Amino acid sequence: QVQLVESGGGLVQAGGSLRLSCAASGRTFSTTVLGWFRQAPGQEREFVAAINWNGCSTPIADAVEGRFTISRDNAKSTLYLQMNSLKPEDTAVYYCAARNPGPFMMGITSQSTYQYWGQGTQVTVSS
Repeated sequence: QVQLVESGGGLVQAGGSLRLSCAASGRTFSTTVLGWFRQAPGQEREFVAAINWNGCSTPIADAVEGRFTISRDNAKSTLYLQMNSLKPEDTAVYYCAARNPGPFMMGITSQSTYQYWGQGTQVTVSS
């Protein structure tokens, strides 16, 4: 089992920055594949970014590439999402997710391949 708790969401003006954190507990954090998803009102939950165990592979969605960065600190069992140049269309509930070790890129963008989820944190970007 993995427990995930997000923090760092809030209200920010367009062009601003936020850093989301996700504190994990439970199974060995360093071997767990981690990701961020988001869900805007009335829309499907969508993939944002993922990261492998050592941080060397970080696939990211086209919509946020160049503005968002995913990272992890295995010593602190914490996942991060640095969000810069925020746009109103980034407004959503952001979820931290984790999945058991396996072929990293297989289904990496599909929420169905992640077994563990946080409760979500709201990010609102005003224009």
